[in-house]
Amino acid sequence: MKIKIILLSIFLSLQSYYGKMKNIKIHDNKLESNHLRQYQNTERAYFASGCFWCVEAIYESVNGVKEVYSGYAGGNTLNPTYNQIGTGNTGHAESVEVIYNPSLVSYYTLVEVFFGSHDPTTLNKQGPDRGTQYRSIAFYRNQKEKIIIEKYIEKLKKNNVFNSKIVTEIKGLKKFYYAEEYHQDYEKLNPNNPYVKSVSIPRLNSFKARFPKLLKSNH
Repeated sequence: MKIKIILLSIFLSLQSYYGKMKNIKIHDNKLESNHLRQYQNTERAYFASGCFWCVEAIYESVNGVKEVYSGYAGGNTLNPTYNQIGTGNTGHAESVEVIYNPSLVSYYTLVEVFFGSHDPTTLNKQGPDRGTQYRSIAFYRNQKEKIIIEKYIEKLKKNNVFNSKIVTEIKGLKKFYYAEEYHQDYEKLNPNNPYVKSVSIPRLNSFKARFPKLLKSNH
């Protein structure tokens, strides 16, 4: 759970919020069947770079992205819940599924967004969040995607973009589990949540300032 926030007031607010949400169940099959029917002629990409509320909002601002779902991937625990993820013992990381139109945005650009919107040099943490569930992972579904990720990392290293070693995992996607329904579009639906106000929105605004040419017209 995202309770390790610097300000005590935010900590208490989040603790209370998650206490109310602990019994909500996931809707994995429902989400999967619905969006497989809805999004034709699209591709999917998967990334983990910290809080999925933040990452979802960032990718949804990118032109050519049709939809983004928050979920869990990278571990071995079957059908994980948010409470289980919060322990850091499932092996999964908070992740996103990016559904995009390849004629409008390339996989390469999505990888560029990934590395341009978080710090890939911090191990098992991102911003105020700590734990393996917040680690940096670029998932691939085929050899072509893997090569794109690897070459992009080599480009970053060659250009000395980061002062520290990149610790991002390059990992084949085994299974993406959709997060509980209340996590979907969370930043958009809960703009006054303390975490959203202090972490998610500033992170989104920072990305938009750096990559204005990638944004949708309504962003």
